[in-house]
Amino acid sequence: MPQTPRAIAFFDLDNTLVRGSTMFLYALTAWKHGHLRLIDLLRFGWHQVTFLAVGETTAQHTVARGRGLDLIAGQSVAALNEIAHATARDAVHSRLIQASVARAKQHLAAGVDVWIITASPQSFARIVAQDLGFTGALGTEVESQNGVATGRLLDEPLHGVRKVGAITRLAKENGVSLADCFAYSDSSNDIPMLETVGHAIAVNPDRELARVARERGWEILPLRHKRPA
Repeated sequence: MPQTPRAIAFFDLDNTLVRGSTMFLYALTAWKHGHLRLIDLLRFGWHQVTFLAVGETTAQHTVARGRGLDLIAGQSVAALNEIAHATARDAVHSRLIQASVARAKQHLAAGVDVWIITASPQSFARIVAQDLGFTGALGTEVESQNGVATGRLLDEPLHGVRKVGAITRLAKENGVSLADCFAYSDSSNDIPMLETVGHAIAVNPDRELARVARERGWEILPLRHKRPA
């Protein structure tokens, strides 16, 4: 990794840093801890299968968001944090995409900040970022009142084009030019974010992102496994 000006490297989470859907991993951990019914876990499992097979779509994202909010509604923030820590420790670690993690570590060694940017809850993303030694995480803000999750969002999910505004604000706050920044993602939903930075990297991309990456000369980081047909 060549020496670069001070910059930020932004990493998507699902299928970029972690194989599969982290919200399914969260649901699996919640079920093991007695916070989720088996039928709900099976529904999350179906989302996981389709996510791995065809990649993230807006429709799947909407379904996953609704199920995720149903999962946490009425749960104490302390219990949710306990599940998040257990998920990061027991499930996420074994599913890390090592090529992406290695890139992140190279960026850190070169003095580049590394941030996770994801539609997953920010509290969960921060725990994953902390465990990996990253600088921080940006995610979807979930509402809580009196220490209990309401099952509502404070704003729209950090997804698609909304990631552009988030990374632009963070770069400005840190006095960093987006032209010096990096962005990593597997999904065509993140093309707006990848277009915004000076260095775009497609990680095991879906078909549309692979096509755009080839056309624009973006780096493609292939992995050993291929997406299922």
